[in-house]
Amino acid sequence: MSTTVSDPPTVLVVDDEQDVADIYTLQLNERYTVETVYGGRAAIDAVDETVDVMLLDRRMPDLSGNKVLEQVRADGYDCRVIMVTAVDPKFDIIEMPFDDYLCKPVDKETLYEAIEQQLTAKEYDETVSELFRATSKLTVLESEMSNEELSSSAEYQRLKTMTTEMRTEAESLMTELNDFESAFKAIDRSSN
Repeated sequence: MSTTVSDPPTVLVVDDEQDVADIYTLQLNERYTVETVYGGRAAIDAVDETVDVMLLDRRMPDLSGNKVLEQVRADGYDCRVIMVTAVDPKFDIIEMPFDDYLCKPVDKETLYEAIEQQLTAKEYDETVSELFRATSKLTVLESEMSNEELSSSAEYQRLKTMTTEMRTEAESLMTELNDFESAFKAIDRSSN
């Protein structure tokens, strides 16, 4: 997994209102490694593969959050993007490739909840991808090798054990995911 106790997730805060960005940063520093930039162009320069979650304002004068989001996705970064904005959502958001949308003002607890949900979703994606890769390898080996060759291979046995552990973890995440949608819907995303 990408996150461990010794390696807190990295959150990139992007907002042209410096006071707002600084407040988010101050609140989030308690749990995360936080990087802060004050505009869209700075966001493009700051995002890299270490960013787990980006909090992105939508309306910024130098480069809009919409354009930043397009560029981040075009560049292939897989960070989770949470739009945190005063722009009321319209149907145009349907086609936008963000992961969550929060309407300002947003309190500390809502930020934490939204970030944690995105980190869980990211972990789930990674776990399932790893499981599929390992299962594919097992399937190929099992179709091409004899049972005797498989049982005498330490590498195969390790892969089989690892696959079983990943499957257990994925099932555990699926159990969490049953409550995930309800918790996701419970976050106050409105500006009211």
